[in-house]
Amino acid sequence: MSTLTIQGDLNTFAALGVYGASAITALTAQNTIAVTGVHAIPAPFVTLQINTVLDDLPVAAVKTGMLYGADIVEAVAGALAGKSLPLVVDPVMIAKSGDALLHEDAVAALKASLLPLALVATPNIPEAAALAGMAVATRADMEEAARRIIRLGPGAVVIKGGHMEGDELTDLYYDGAVFHAFVSRRVPTPNTHGTGCAFSAAIAAGLAKGMTLFDAVAAAKEYIAGAVAAAEPLGKGHGPVAHFWRQKR
Repeated sequence: MSTLTIQGDLNTFAALGVYGASAITALTAQNTIAVTGVHAIPAPFVTLQINTVLDDLPVAAVKTGMLYGADIVEAVAGALAGKSLPLVVDPVMIAKSGDALLHEDAVAALKASLLPLALVATPNIPEAAALAGMAVATRADMEEAARRIIRLGPGAVVIKGGHMEGDELTDLYYDGAVFHAFVSRRVPTPNTHGTGCAFSAAIAAGLAKGMTLFDAVAAAKEYIAGAVAAAEPLGKGHGPVAHFWRQKR
């Protein structure tokens, strides 16, 4: 994951009462307005980071964020293969500012190597469209994209509906057999930086605490809705969500 993703993930883990350990995949020069630079970590060092953590800590769940290049995707998949850890794959492709965070050639590696290891994948609408190879503009499109993504190997998929229009925000859960729509009121705010990262991190936190996947997704949906509603302006662009909103009540 990138440096900014790590900050949001660790905040989420701390807010939800679990301990997060990180493996950095890329350094980003990033603020609330733009990504001005990316420095990828060499893939062998990414592998070393992951193995060093797994060799020592009792890891209960894993999530991925920004992976940037195909070599890093392969390194992460290789390090996690055979570990039997619940894996949440957040296929981060584009920053809130619109800057690309995943090379085009890495999408194929993500599909072939990492998604088959995932307990759940959590793409947003543009990411789901890229993974499914189709336009996603309606609820029916979301369902078809979910079916296509499931065929790539994850145990379940949650397509986040924040990019869709309307007063309600629907995240669509699909486990290969049953669809379930998690619906919340859309909060009219520009302060949504890190929503996807926090959502996937919250799912991983729930899994680490022994929740079923469905319950972890439901809890993550409630957590991120509160984090967006409580977010306050910070910076000149899209401010971050309020990770510790429960502690401030």
